[in-house]
Amino acid sequence: MKIPTIAGIIERRILVNYRVDPIALARQLPAPFRPQLVGGMGVAGICLIRLRALHLRFLPALPGWSSENAAHRFAVEWDENGQVRRGVYIPRRDTNSRLSVLVGGRLFPGIHHHALFDVHDDGDRIELSVNSDDAQVRLRVKAHSIEHLPADSVFTSLREASDFFEAGALGYSATHQAGRYDGLRLRTTNWQVKPLEIESVTSSYFDDPAHFASGEAQLDSILLMRDVQHDWCSEPAMCAPPAAI
Repeated sequence: MKIPTIAGIIERRILVNYRVDPIALARQLPAPFRPQLVGGMGVAGICLIRLRALHLRFLPALPGWSSENAAHRFAVEWDENGQVRRGVYIPRRDTNSRLSVLVGGRLFPGIHHHALFDVHDDGDRIELSVNSDDAQVRLRVKAHSIEHLPADSVFTSLREASDFFEAGALGYSATHQAGRYDGLRLRTTNWQVKPLEIESVTSSYFDDPAHFASGEAQLDSILLMRDVQHDWCSEPAMCAPPAAI
């Protein structure tokens, strides 16, 4: 089903980024995706996004409507029609919106899981937690504003990081059908990111040795965006060929 174009405002977007051993990251990816590398490392993380004034492009915004959302994501590339394409693979989406859970895969891409979000944001310092109803996602983030990326970041500058994530606007989300991924492209009118100082981050996914052994996934950086006008635009679903027996 084609997902209609949805417009609105990204009130707050936090990108919690990890630099990941490429071989370890490749183990987490289904075909046809492979890790997109920066400085020889894979890039993965969690996008934490607060949306408001969300509406179908041809209808007015819903007054007072907002939602908190989290997406686990991996920077990937794949081959398509003889060309290398780049974007993100999203195996898991969580939201505090019961509506988003209900219409996931119809108005919104992929499967949406319900979760409780607790956010304290004073404009300079952010404390945020996510606890999914199915206990699969437990996330805690504490960070505050700074001027520069960490010295050990895989990105050599804030500009490089900004350009990397802006170029990764095409996302493919896991669905209930194995090998089928819903496509969605983010279009923005005022893209600007700022770095946050990492105070502490705990993640039930990236801290789990069943996913990554010690040292395979390391916190890299946190980026923040605010008050971004945007559209979510449908892209054709990707259907991976069945694995050879």
